[in-house]
Amino acid sequence: MRGAFKGSLVALPTPLRDGRVDFAALRRLIEFQLAGGTDGLVIAGSTGEAVTLTTRERSSVIEFSAGVVDGRVPVIAGVGSSDTRVTCELAQAAERAGADGVLVSTPAYNKPQQRGLVAHFSALARSTALPVVLYNIPGRTGVDLLPATVREIARGHRNVIAIKEAGTSLERVKELVADAAVDVLLGEDSWIVDGLQLGALGVVGVMANVVPRPVSELVHELLAGETGRAPARVERLAPLVSALFLETNPAPLKAALEMLGLCSGELRLPLVPIEPATRARLRQALVVAGALAPGAG
Repeated sequence: MRGAFKGSLVALPTPLRDGRVDFAALRRLIEFQLAGGTDGLVIAGSTGEAVTLTTRERSSVIEFSAGVVDGRVPVIAGVGSSDTRVTCELAQAAERAGADGVLVSTPAYNKPQQRGLVAHFSALARSTALPVVLYNIPGRTGVDLLPATVREIARGHRNVIAIKEAGTSLERVKELVADAAVDVLLGEDSWIVDGLQLGALGVVGVMANVVPRPVSELVHELLAGETGRAPARVERLAPLVSALFLETNPAPLKAALEMLGLCSGELRLPLVPIEPATRARLRQALVVAGALAPGAG
């Protein structure tokens, strides 16, 4: 199963309208990504506001997305939960819904020990035949999945094939690549150049939601060892990377997609719309990146 997920993968938001999932907008977002050369989609992850989706909504969003994609790229379902039993149930539902893999974050708030993480991810891996991508994002979950723990989990379960590493450091990426227990996917858009040169196989990003083609081209060039155009590409995209995280993701992302006419900016509480100053910086970053014409949006 190793190597199943690589290149430019996108963590999609869940579009909402009047409090409900907007499936027409979700179809637009998916087709926009596929037309832009994206290599895979993550559905119902943290960018997808999964923690405020009901179990039925999560399953329906995953099933709908898998149906729209129809095998054109892998669909990876976010199934993270603070309850191991719920995580396993979500993984089984994702498998029935047609997902090609699952993305499993470390349990938030209850802060398990490393041996608790081994038990949690092992139970999850046994519950599904799908490839499993571990997700380490200690800034959101409050717990750090250490490389030795990753190695122990992967050694016991062949379907644990990758990790999305976010928010620790490039030194951690380097360590995980050298360890070679699993494939490494970057969880930070700002790490694309350095992380891929260190040996990561791809990125699960947010920025590609609004500029899929430039991100896909950058990632594919770097994976092929072509670095000549990378500095110019990065310079053009850097303001967008910053603007998309001026406030809590996915609030700026949804505002950007609304400016592009792809979905509404609606969020679920406790997330709220971005401040006017953030919106102004975001609009300018979209212009610099070539996603939005001056004066539009």
